[in-house]
Amino acid sequence: QVQLVESGGGLVQAGGSLRLSCVGSGSMFRINDMYWYRQAPEKQRELVAAESRDGSITVRAPLKGRFTISRDNAKNTVYLQMNSLKPEDTAVYYCSAKVDISGDGTLRQYWGQGTQVTVSS
Repeated sequence: QVQLVESGGGLVQAGGSLRLSCVGSGSMFRINDMYWYRQAPEKQRELVAAESRDGSITVRAPLKGRFTISRDNAKNTVYLQMNSLKPEDTAVYYCSAKVDISGDGTLRQYWGQGTQVTVSS
């Protein structure tokens, strides 16, 4: 069973920074794409950033320049560096990954439990 465990959330003042981490573990061949999503109260979950195994990066347009995604394939870990945080960044942040379990190329998507980020004004 694959598990994704996020950490690094918390309460921060506007203008501050946080770095989220997500570690994948369990029986798997490898992790392909890794993602960060977020969901604010009464809003739909939205993609924040994604990074493929080969390093191709996508960041939600309004967040470019403030949010940076990176990963360490050897550690099955993805990071989200969030700078100049705003109250509207308050949300539960979820890590997700597409995982090749057996090495046959079939990908399954897994989710972490989420970590709360609260930005006070």
